Amino acid sequence: MLMFDEYKKLIEEASQRVYEVAKRTDLDYAPQLSARHNNKIWLKREDQQSVFSYKIRGAYNLIASLSKEEQDLGVVTASAGNHAQGVALAANHLSLESIIVMPKTTPEIKIDSVKRMGAEVILFGNTYDDAKEHALELSVEKGMQYISPYDHPLVIAGQATVGVELLEQHPNTPDIIFVPVGGGGLVAGIAAYTKANNADIKIIGVEPDEAPCMHQAFESGKRIELERIGIFADGAAVKQAGEENYRIAKELVDEILLVSVDEICAAVKDIFEDTRSIPEPAGALALAGLKQYVAEQKIKDKELITIFSGANVNFDRLRHIAELSALGENREALISIMIPEKPGSFRRLCHDLGPRLITEFNYRYADKKLAHVFAGVQLKHGTDEKAKLIKQLKDKDYDVVDLSNDAVAKMHIRYMVGGHAPQAENELVYRFEFPERSGALLHFLS
Repeated sequence: MLMFDEYKKLIEEASQRVYEVAKRTDLDYAPQLSARHNNKIWLKREDQQSVFSYKIRGAYNLIASLSKEEQDLGVVTASAGNHAQGVALAANHLSLESIIVMPKTTPEIKIDSVKRMGAEVILFGNTYDDAKEHALELSVEKGMQYISPYDHPLVIAGQATVGVELLEQHPNTPDIIFVPVGGGGLVAGIAAYTKANNADIKIIGVEPDEAPCMHQAFESGKRIELERIGIFADGAAVKQAGEENYRIAKELVDEILLVSVDEICAAVKDIFEDTRSIPEPAGALALAGLKQYVAEQKIKDKELITIFSGANVNFDRLRHIAELSALGENREALISIMIPEKPGSFRRLCHDLGPRLITEFNYRYADKKLAHVFAGVQLKHGTDEKAKLIKQLKDKDYDVVDLSNDAVAKMHIRYMVGGHAPQAENELVYRFEFPERSGALLHFLS
């Protein structure tokens, strides 16, 4: 077991090795985020790596450190994507055989990238942990070296070079560094190096609330294996934190935050607006945590760094991310309203919604007496405005249900309204266009 001060030597050695394949990525100031959140916010741009993720650092550091005999046996690993690309690139650079076991749920963009680098890809199971179990079996069966995505000192040291760079690049001293957490390799490495140089800098890890393995370990005082995890942020979807990673994190990481899918989607949009680059969900984790922390702790004028850890986003997922981003930022309310099924009712509802932009409207004739309307309404003042709007509607005798946090409504309601209405005879379908501005729908109805 390495002492924490011994990691400094490993990290210094890694800093001499990883740049054979990795890049020294930029630390970019984010002006829009900084202005909006009243702090100086910086993005460490690991999306600039050739594999669009920091994972190449740890993978190469471990593989390049193997003996010639070990390298000749080839390497095998399990990964949901980014580590797989790191191992494949490292093996290709060193002319080694590589087998990558990936969950069947891995985005195609990551699978294709790994194959292009010459690795053999095996799809197995639905989660990283399923793939890991199979990869370990192959390691024994074929005599190949298993390359852990996070739970190895040399992987941790390789990932820590992100921390080396950002401390050198930042013009002052950062107050807090926000780091995404899956298995814990990156947060352990950055914490080990940062705390050795300046113990006053806070290190805050950020996990998806549907895969909180490190958070649960902090809460219980020991590593635990989660029964089920969500895979929206597939790059951080891990059932159990690494043993060495947890040992370091519990001593050196100040806090672990949990963020929702909506908050992650909002952070994806934020990063895009400042950089014109699109992070994968796990790549935006740290920023989602930063925003949550700033809002809850009400901090101002601090130097905050967030790790933009990867950009291997599945293109087909972008629509879903865009739809949830406004909800995650509390810029939209999704509500269900019941109104009388008679002429003029909808116009009255639009009038009572006030001068707000109606972002979405779903309705289908189904009953002679009552109509269910599902509406998206733009918010300028977040949850306070939403609560005020719902109260105003209820005061006017509307039956209102807030669906903004309802998973089924957010995911499916806009695609479920419609179908055949037996009572609607001789039905005609019309298409109308009117300006995208507040009051346009009410003006149209009038």
